[in-house]
Amino acid sequence: MRKEFVYADARTTGIVLSETESDIIEAAALKIAAQYAEYSLHSTDLLHTVELAAAALPSEVRRALISFRDEGNTSGTLLLRGLPLGSLPATPERAEDEPDWTEVPVATLSQLMVMSVLGRAISYSDEKNGNLVQDVSPERGAETRQENSGSILLELHTEDGFHPAAPHFLSLICLRGDRDGLAATVTGGIGDVLPALDEETVSTLRRPEFRTKFSTSFVHDTDEEVLTPSVPVLSGAEANPDLRVDFHGTVGTTPAARAALAALEDAVLGSLRGLVLEPGELIILDNRRTVHGRTGFIPRYDGADRWLRRSFALADLRPVLDDLGAGRIHNAITTRQPAPGLATVA
Repeated sequence: MRKEFVYADARTTGIVLSETESDIIEAAALKIAAQYAEYSLHSTDLLHTVELAAAALPSEVRRALISFRDEGNTSGTLLLRGLPLGSLPATPERAEDEPDWTEVPVATLSQLMVMSVLGRAISYSDEKNGNLVQDVSPERGAETRQENSGSILLELHTEDGFHPAAPHFLSLICLRGDRDGLAATVTGGIGDVLPALDEETVSTLRRPEFRTKFSTSFVHDTDEEVLTPSVPVLSGAEANPDLRVDFHGTVGTTPAARAALAALEDAVLGSLRGLVLEPGELIILDNRRTVHGRTGFIPRYDGADRWLRRSFALADLRPVLDDLGAGRIHNAITTRQPAPGLATVA
């Protein structure tokens, strides 16, 4: 287990919204909240209305989002600052404490407006009850988990990289920051590290010689370790490859693969960018181009701990339509018996 991350400050590159721009977004969110107060956040009508309301975003922000969606950047991240949050309840400590979207409408709908420019919102029935926007806060008793409910250092990973329909984009909006200034969100983009990797390492990373462990939230009905089939870590265009890896859960199946994985991790660790998120800041990750993690922190469980909200988007829903239940929730992919293409290891 790593003890710390060393990273360059990512806040200097963020797009800052003015107070007037923030007020316009908040007004648009409140209008939707009033119109759809009795609706589930998964309502297609509500989500389409959110997509139309994205016109309230400043043109500079929409242009940056479109460029990030279509072309990306070397770090695989984009930071927005000054988004409206509205009034907030206490930071939830347990899943049953997590508020309905109507209790945090401004932050929820502002986040979804941003994400709608990048793709189509999606969630996973295996995780966080399939919530379309998910609370990320420390859970008492879960401190040592390598999951969002923990508070120890969270290793670098592709979000749900084991999943056949892993999100293309991930966003985290900060509702409450860590009061001690310890919990830094860090990212490592393949565009930043590719020049540091030799030809042999890159070639090995493109071979199907790697398996990734499923998160425990996706394997409820077995005590066995569930892993993906052997797949490559890098894929796609030679100059702009996609990256899928979890440095806590991915293993190489050959000596060359293990060496290449170690070289990749060293290169990523040497090029990290990060920041301790503050209220109103939203960081967007191209989940195909960057890994992310978090430094450790000390929760107090007093209702004022660090609180982020997370949302996912796919660039196109059509490839997964047959796998979606109501409200853009991806159906469960694991049961007591491994799903096709998966394997368990005792």
